[in-house]
Amino acid sequence: MDGQQEAINKADILIEAMGWIRRFRGKTTVIKLGGSLMGNPDAMRHTLIDIIFMETVGMRPVVVHGGGPSINKAMEAAAIEPVWVKGRRVTDAKTLSIVEQTLGYELNTFLADEIERFGGRAMNLNFRSTNVLFGEKLLLEEPGSGPIDLGFVGQVTRVDRQTIESLTYTGQIPIIPSMCIDDSGQKYNVNADTAAMAVAEALGAEKLIFISDVNGVRRIKDDPSSVIHSMTADEAQELIRSGVISGGMIPKVEACLSTLNRGVGKVHIIDGQLRHSLLMEIYTTAGVGTEIIQSRNTQASKINPA
Repeated sequence: MDGQQEAINKADILIEAMGWIRRFRGKTTVIKLGGSLMGNPDAMRHTLIDIIFMETVGMRPVVVHGGGPSINKAMEAAAIEPVWVKGRRVTDAKTLSIVEQTLGYELNTFLADEIERFGGRAMNLNFRSTNVLFGEKLLLEEPGSGPIDLGFVGQVTRVDRQTIESLTYTGQIPIIPSMCIDDSGQKYNVNADTAAMAVAEALGAEKLIFISDVNGVRRIKDDPSSVIHSMTADEAQELIRSGVISGGMIPKVEACLSTLNRGVGKVHIIDGQLRHSLLMEIYTTAGVGTEIIQSRNTQASKINPA
């Protein structure tokens, strides 16, 4: 009887997921993989399997990835001390070369190969294969002083939407490193969050999912059980004003709100260390992280999959 009940429980889970699978079939979801996830092989494996599942049931996942820890390790081996300004890596010519090799080629190829190894189909999109991110040099604006030059750090101004969509239409998962190139052929290091946002906006994605090492926006910063599962843009702004959202979570939530204003349906923040967090966030009613939507009048939330 225990075995039969276990089978029934599994069937119930599939029935719960069915409504969400039907809702998101054919929809594009951009997934930002943070560099911290790369340091946990088990979490990375389960996340990639989740992404393969999404494609298998009809969603169109697109992966944008960073690789900070791997870049740091390569820089340490080359005896280059990293320099940071306002959370962004100052990138001189030597650092750019390491970023391109480590992030643009090694990690990018590794992720595509792993997806293939787990039974999916993937295409790595980099400067040696097919580049899809184009941009320009980024100068950080600093109130009270002139713009800050970070070296070869850029921002995405154009995304090759046709190439990405052509791959997703044929059941392949595009894997995109957070680098871009300008009209003169100069390559740039790009913040992975902003690169993912640019891709999501260009594709008109149904969802943009940030996979990080926290389980979402919390009412109490150090209490994982206080995660807020769903909030509107207005509610998020109020939580920032009241100080509930603070510190490093403020720019991430503000970036989420900016993305919603540019046509992305929903933005999610989830913890990649939790096994199958991606599937639980998308295909269960409660979810496990935080979703941010424009308003409850215009977007269905986790409470209502219809």
